[in-house]
Amino acid sequence: MKRHDKLADTMPVGTLGIIALESSRSMGQKVNDYIVDWRADRAANHATAATFAGYNKDSYLIDSACPRFGSGEAKGIIRESVRGDDLYILVDVCNYSLSYTVCGQTNHMSPDDHYQDLKRVIAAVGGKARRITVIMPFLYESRQHRRSTRESLDCALALQELTQMGVESIITFDAHDPRVQNAIPLKSFETVQPTYQFIKALLKRVPDIEVDPEHLMVISPDEGAMGRAVYYANVLGIDVGMFYKRRDYSKIVDGRNPIIAHEFLGSDLEGKDVIIIDDMISSGESMIDVATELKRRKAKRIFVAATFGLFTNGMAKFDEAHERGLIDLVLTTNLVYQPQEVLSRDYYVDVDMSKYVALLIDTLNHDESISELLNPTERIQNILKKYGKL
Repeated sequence: MKRHDKLADTMPVGTLGIIALESSRSMGQKVNDYIVDWRADRAANHATAATFAGYNKDSYLIDSACPRFGSGEAKGIIRESVRGDDLYILVDVCNYSLSYTVCGQTNHMSPDDHYQDLKRVIAAVGGKARRITVIMPFLYESRQHRRSTRESLDCALALQELTQMGVESIITFDAHDPRVQNAIPLKSFETVQPTYQFIKALLKRVPDIEVDPEHLMVISPDEGAMGRAVYYANVLGIDVGMFYKRRDYSKIVDGRNPIIAHEFLGSDLEGKDVIIIDDMISSGESMIDVATELKRRKAKRIFVAATFGLFTNGMAKFDEAHERGLIDLVLTTNLVYQPQEVLSRDYYVDVDMSKYVALLIDTLNHDESISELLNPTERIQNILKKYGKL
């Protein structure tokens, strides 16, 4: 039985509604198409599903917008009734491709702008929905999650603000530090790992990869990503290594202490393929530094996998690293905006997460547990068997 068919005889919590903000329109359309197909199939083959009012629809997307005035101010508009709906709001705070005009000047939308639009849409709902779930793949201000001096705690404040506005649940992916959920201990906060999708995409793209300790190793580029790397190593049955960054704490360059050297902790790398795993690629400098160190230790092929590919300084450095043989593949998800500049690279692998997001929404709308979706160990073992890696 397919995973989504298990929902056929369960009751939805309310009429499903999906609000995809402009930043997530592409993802929202893909998610909607999956759910439309699944529910049409259920309504045709299961008598119970056919009896739910509003269950089988041509589209679950709610018509909404955030138009702006000439001054740059905005408002949220919902153009159809959402009374009693179980709403899922998708927002990509990293989509810098969108712009708006302020007194004749063009501004590209920042994470702050996207977050404000999210609040505007929630305010436009006006408390009429039965339940509101926010799906924010890249958690807003997630790198400002703790206080080390006199500074703001932006991520915690944002989570509290959303729940105070009536949001019941927040779903994010690969949160920079999941402990930020302690800011809202009485509300639902899920951080989802795309481990299965990365492994599936890698096996499909590199069919000759050998998944065993003698031929493959997973690397954490710093101590912060060690938990992710250990999980990959355990489910794949391979070894793990880690780099830690030695920094010069007497200087601050571009808002951070410069890295003096990358020190490696782990077993011999010679002749092994390597997966570098992290939550995001920002400028990519540290990833390329780590790849350089791995090659110096005679690693074979290097695959870089990160949930969010921000590529804040463009692709030039990755192009150079690929041409030099430092990096063989770069894998990131479509959970955040992907410019054509990135998609056009032959060494880039787009890991599509839309079906997974659709499964999460469909399952939650039926008020069913998503624990099986959050723990992909069984699915990883199945995909390894399928590709003959076990």
